[in-house]
Amino acid sequence: MRLAHCPLSLILLFVLLLLNGCAQTSTSPSNQQNMMLGAEQLERYLPQLQGKRVGLIVNQTSVLYPNTPNSIHLVDALLQHHINVVSVFAPEHGFRGNQGAGEMIEDNIDTTTGLPIISLYGQTKAPTQAMLANIDVLVFDIQDVGVRFYTYISTMHYAMAAAAKYNVDMLILDRPNPNGQYVAGPILAPEFRSFVGMHPIPVVHGLTVGELALMIKGEHWIEHADNLTLNVISLTNYRKTDPYPLPIPPSPNLPNASSVRWYASLCLFEPTHISVGRGTALPFQMLGHPTLIWPDASLTQIVPQKDPVAAPYPKWENTPLNALFIDDFEIRSYSVTGFDLRLLHYVFSLARAQGIDLITSESFFDKLAGSDTLRKALLQGESIEQIEARWQSGLSQYQSQRQPYLLYPE
Repeated sequence: MRLAHCPLSLILLFVLLLLNGCAQTSTSPSNQQNMMLGAEQLERYLPQLQGKRVGLIVNQTSVLYPNTPNSIHLVDALLQHHINVVSVFAPEHGFRGNQGAGEMIEDNIDTTTGLPIISLYGQTKAPTQAMLANIDVLVFDIQDVGVRFYTYISTMHYAMAAAAKYNVDMLILDRPNPNGQYVAGPILAPEFRSFVGMHPIPVVHGLTVGELALMIKGEHWIEHADNLTLNVISLTNYRKTDPYPLPIPPSPNLPNASSVRWYASLCLFEPTHISVGRGTALPFQMLGHPTLIWPDASLTQIVPQKDPVAAPYPKWENTPLNALFIDDFEIRSYSVTGFDLRLLHYVFSLARAQGIDLITSESFFDKLAGSDTLRKALLQGESIEQIEARWQSGLSQYQSQRQPYLLYPE
């Protein structure tokens, strides 16, 4: 728009509209400003913990009032209120969130509080009877990203199963799902159940951890489900369509909103020769391979480097990779679907045309996908429409199945 010959009143109107548009895009929606995390509503759950022996399943994201002067970790908040915290249980990436993907977590002592830290990502992934012998209530407060194979929800599942078996109460302090507006991808088939996929839900399931916990109990996906005393402290003033940039990275390789958006779509490249950017400044924001040529992108090379936290063993370490940066890619459908099959389809087609074998572990690929159907369809060159058509009946059934457990408007 040229302003040189516009009347002053029109120029002022243009400036006011511009400023108003900037204000709308730079501030949070009003209901997000007033939203309260489950953990921040102390008056709703402290009475359930007083006089009880409490175990906490938490990590670095378990913070009340994040990014404010009042920010405080749940452990410290409960100790300040004289709650008897007996032990802390650590999921994948550890209590402080500083362990790499897949690295075993060791039992330890928290140097700040003196509390014992018990690993749920080491020799055992489920709390044992001995671990729960002196605990009355297990509290789960971890930020999830709404993707089936992100393992915090598997840890929650095992904790719920143990609580039901050993007569321990379970309390979920709910947090927003940054991908909560999406339901997409194939449903997990029971025979492909594993720690990276425990429930018959889509890749992107559209549930908060609180809603998923209610569904796990209600659908009897754990033994002794009816014996479990489960309480969910829900969010206030929250809609699933509200944007929620995570205030604290949920794991070392999801450092920003872009990586969280693309995680579901890129994780299926993990059991292939394609790098998803571990060991670079752009984890889950790029794809890379030493010989694959990206015809739709300018040739850029990037070299993965070892990082003791984010990438102790990066794929193609110290090897120049031809990189495709996702934000530059012509396919930008993630805001519509939540799971962009076209990326997988595009890369498998390129690799087939260039004579490059991609898959390094068929079994791991199938566990992430939830069946062997997607892998076989990609290798056979089926169209996107053919592949996605197989999911629709399962997705429709899932949408109906989850309705009784939804806590928030969409």
